Amino acid sequence: MTTATTRASTATTGSPATTVPGRLTALGRAELTLLARNRTALFVALLMPAAMVTAMRSTFEQMDLGGTGLTVAGAALTGGIGTVLIQAVYMNMVAAYVARREELVLKRLRTGEVTDGEILTGTALPAAALALAQTAVIVVAGTAFFGLGAPERPELLLLGLVMGVVLLTALAAATSVITRTVQTAQLTTLPLFFASMMGSGLFVPLEILPDRLASVCELLPLTGVMTLVRAGWLGGAEGTELLGAALTGLVWTVLAVFAVKRWFRWDPRR
Repeated sequence: MTTATTRASTATTGSPATTVPGRLTALGRAELTLLARNRTALFVALLMPAAMVTAMRSTFEQMDLGGTGLTVAGAALTGGIGTVLIQAVYMNMVAAYVARREELVLKRLRTGEVTDGEILTGTALPAAALALAQTAVIVVAGTAFFGLGAPERPELLLLGLVMGVVLLTALAAATSVITRTVQTAQLTTLPLFFASMMGSGLFVPLEILPDRLASVCELLPLTGVMTLVRAGWLGGAEGTELLGAALTGLVWTVLAVFAVKRWFRWDPRR
């Protein structure tokens, strides 16, 4: 990330100083308006996760989940939470950051008093709120209609969700660096999408993979998040496993944030 340009000073103009919450709220409101107008993004964010949960349920019904501690409903719905995070946050935000960059929105925002971090955070707020709302719907549906109990450790579930939102937002900003247009975002997001689907326990529980392959998959960006989410809702994992999952997510978050600070592009790539 390049050094921010000089911000306009409110002291010289006599206008009242704004606050960080106020600036984030304004950015989030503007981004929400743009998201509501983008039917494709809304379709992906709202309907695709539901379709993926249905596909996951069919897949898990064909698997032998004995010894994994998971039921078909538990595996499908927790996998659905991961899908929501990937599609509503990561894939949506890559396209959003690229679109705002190419339209010079990000560049114009940097001429005001809003900071670089606030620009990136405010842009991501609607997607983050949408993902958390969809997750709440999944948890309520799982408890009411699929025979799953209420979250056994809500604090772990919340930690996993917050870590997932922050991590995938940072990874989205990092991915936008190599994404020239909104159209190519559909391609640049595929590696993480498929790696997470197959290797982070969304479609295939790590417990049924060979030990060596499972050990490698445990190091993928979203695996730690999914471990915390499943433990928070369904229980099972304890102690060292939870600590390892949290550390994995934290390390990936730090690396993603570093990449954004070092390489994020504010100017169009025309």
